[in-house]
Amino acid sequence: MIGATGRLYASLLLVALAGAPLACAGAQSPDPGARIYMEGVLPDGTPLRGVRDAGVVVEGREAACVHCHRRSGLGSVEGRTTVPPISGEFLFHPRAKTAEDLNLPFVEGARPDRDPYTPETLATAIRSGHSVEGNTLSYLMPRYALDDAQIAALTAYLNTLSTGPEPGVANAVLHLATIVTPDADPLKRQGMLDVMTRYFEDKNAAARVVTPRMRSTHKMMWRVTSRWQLHVWELTGPASTWQAQLQAKLKAEPVFAVLSGVGGSNWAPVHRFCEQEHLPCLFPNVDAPVVDDGAYYPMYLSKGVYLEAGILAHELAVGTPARRVVQVYRAGDAGERGAEALDAQLRERGVTSLRRALPARTGKADLAGALRDLAPDDALVLWLRPADVRALAAVPVRTKQVWMSGLLAEPDDALPPDAWRAVAHLTYPYDLPERRVVRVDYARGWFRIKKIPVVAARTQVDTFLVCGLLSETLNHMVDTFLRDYLIERIEMMLEHRVLTGYYPRLTLGPGQRFASKGGYVVHYAPATGAQPIADGDWIVP
Repeated sequence: MIGATGRLYASLLLVALAGAPLACAGAQSPDPGARIYMEGVLPDGTPLRGVRDAGVVVEGREAACVHCHRRSGLGSVEGRTTVPPISGEFLFHPRAKTAEDLNLPFVEGARPDRDPYTPETLATAIRSGHSVEGNTLSYLMPRYALDDAQIAALTAYLNTLSTGPEPGVANAVLHLATIVTPDADPLKRQGMLDVMTRYFEDKNAAARVVTPRMRSTHKMMWRVTSRWQLHVWELTGPASTWQAQLQAKLKAEPVFAVLSGVGGSNWAPVHRFCEQEHLPCLFPNVDAPVVDDGAYYPMYLSKGVYLEAGILAHELAVGTPARRVVQVYRAGDAGERGAEALDAQLRERGVTSLRRALPARTGKADLAGALRDLAPDDALVLWLRPADVRALAAVPVRTKQVWMSGLLAEPDDALPPDAWRAVAHLTYPYDLPERRVVRVDYARGWFRIKKIPVVAARTQVDTFLVCGLLSETLNHMVDTFLRDYLIERIEMMLEHRVLTGYYPRLTLGPGQRFASKGGYVVHYAPATGAQPIADGDWIVP
């Protein structure tokens, strides 16, 4: 788990972790002030250079303002270290003398009781490290030798940061969307919407009709002063049309963020849309998320089948060498994505895999045919859903090395047939059942109280987790409703959550967009029945 202090240190000093994802989708901005702030590049293309105490030099992306003050310009709080907001609204705001003067949104670390900066005093702070009050700034703040034109460009950019209001926040209502793709599992769709609908109802039961101004009492929580409005965006037709559908829906129903959601094998159009629109997409229920090192706004609980591919590549590399690796999956399903990813990783290790795609429709005969020529020294990787796993009961086991995607097979709900269970090892990208029981039972208990049928347990628990995370994050944001700030607060808060559902820990360090990083390899024994036995420690590929 990434500690608070360690995460801040990483964001300040590790260029590799804090690279392109913090810039605008990896693209260069034509705004010279934005390039200084976001990329650490001066208008002439040379790297920004700063000097900290004791002569420590930072340069380029490592010196960019965004690493400490964040994309929103609202800073951060990590342990005892506070990085103050530097957006123009806060820098140049007149000193607050009374409670009525506190007309700024609430941000931890803000100093409304100090004199406002001017262009001249801000230039002094940037160049020499002295505040408007003459105090020496934190040792974390580099001193930059910027000329007047560069200072002016940076100041102009600071004045563009965190300017509201954002779409989807108006009249004491917070508008949120959830997205359902046409290839989504109907039971997962039902389960997710049942949880979200009831959660929103409970949330709104405590909401006031009118939001009071938050000047003298910033500790008031948004959860008791506003309503949440859920917009369900159901997509139809081929994936090539989804982006246009989403643009039309966003125009008709402006929303603050996309919450949860459920998809099938192709989430890429939704991912791209949210990134292009700077729309937070918070932890959708997808087995094949988009691995995009340049993305900022989409977040996922796990890499799904791509995580499993990494675990399997590790296991096949350290285990008994196989004559060949045969992968079986349904065409068009998420397992196809996992098989492609594993194939690529095996090739890097000098191992070639044979991929066999079953027809998109379920059938026992084609499954038996795909496995007919296996030899005992082959390694078989099965990327199959529960219906196909159950169909294995009619297929003889012909190899000693059998690997299954636990994410797709869902062994917690339906175990593999006995003969296969005796030899199979499954990837298991969750905490072990005996360790997660309290965290999962908390959600299940809420389902019972609210009379929500459990039709897709993991999807429903994950959805409950994400709704709770958003509620807690908004409580800490109080009245500062900005999309970039929402992303930043989730990053800061996620690792402190006690209720993490199926996952042993959830963290988002700089540049990370997958909260759970690893998994187990498990097997089943007759004596343990449905209880998985871990082959070893938690694996982070």
